[in-house]
Amino acid sequence: MKIDIFPHIFPGPFHDRMLTISEGAGYMQKRVRGIPVLVDLDLRFRIMDQFPDYVQVLTLATPPLEAIGDPNMSAELARIANDGMADLVAKYPDRFVAFSASLPMNNMEACLKEVDRAINTLGARGVQIFSNVNGRPLDNSEFRPLFEKMAQHDLPIWLHPSRPQTFPDYVGEQKSRYELWWVFGWPYETSVAMARLVFSGIFDAFPELKIITHHMGAMIPYFEGRIGPGMDQLGARTPEADKDLVAHSLKGRPVDYFRKFYGDTALFGSVGATECGLAFFGIDHCLFGTDMPFDPEQGPGFIRETIRVMESITLAPSDRAKIYEGNARRLLKLDVKKPKETELAGATQTR
Repeated sequence: MKIDIFPHIFPGPFHDRMLTISEGAGYMQKRVRGIPVLVDLDLRFRIMDQFPDYVQVLTLATPPLEAIGDPNMSAELARIANDGMADLVAKYPDRFVAFSASLPMNNMEACLKEVDRAINTLGARGVQIFSNVNGRPLDNSEFRPLFEKMAQHDLPIWLHPSRPQTFPDYVGEQKSRYELWWVFGWPYETSVAMARLVFSGIFDAFPELKIITHHMGAMIPYFEGRIGPGMDQLGARTPEADKDLVAHSLKGRPVDYFRKFYGDTALFGSVGATECGLAFFGIDHCLFGTDMPFDPEQGPGFIRETIRVMESITLAPSDRAKIYEGNARRLLKLDVKKPKETELAGATQTR
């Protein structure tokens, strides 16, 4: 079985409510509204049928809820989104084996309550957050209770990048050009968020915390040399006036903490990047994910290309099975039954 742990969707009720909100995060709403498979289940199922033994763990598509509405609105949207995804998992268990809950990160009181509701009542297998909260870093003390709670639940956090075109490429400009805010900005966002969490001592405080980074840890595997020997010298050449910018109390080497993250295989068909990520994180910290449906074909492209990469690289069959499903079963505590062909065919009937 292939368990896709990072595809995206808009449950119908959430999509309808989001369409009534026109001002928040307009930069992403236009991008996602033109992808019908985010909402159209029949279309999604026809795409999924092209890939035998393929199932999904649902995650909400961008934009972040806190970018759409104020603290009260984001809390409402989180409830609608999570109720909708729980309904989809209950109705189509042979298609959607689990979901990751969405959270109102600009309302921490509501956020922590929604974590417990989504996991304990709705059956969510973790939560999704973004690389910043309306420009605030995840290592801010206000967000620490979320990481503590997820460590207590012993379920993973999905980490998705977020950065708008209003974040310019150069300080003298107003907006990013050529969508570089996405092409290069999102990997940078993920990498910086990971680094800030590492140096905040998050893994010393919560050694069993599990964070799944989208796109195989972004820049981290490729820059192992800078993170390893480079960060071993952290502060050695820093002026005294800026020593506070590099102060930390990590108990081990920085690079060892970066290996505690997990990465998914959503690398858009890149063999080299996949091999680099596998070498850095190790087989047990890599999971099959596709970023479906954001490929040029709006659905099948990233699934097909990710499977092609997985089948082309040199792996022991047992290791390939771990990436495809074993690691997801373990992290998400899944009990997944293999879909029957007749049930899969029946699921595409009129709903």
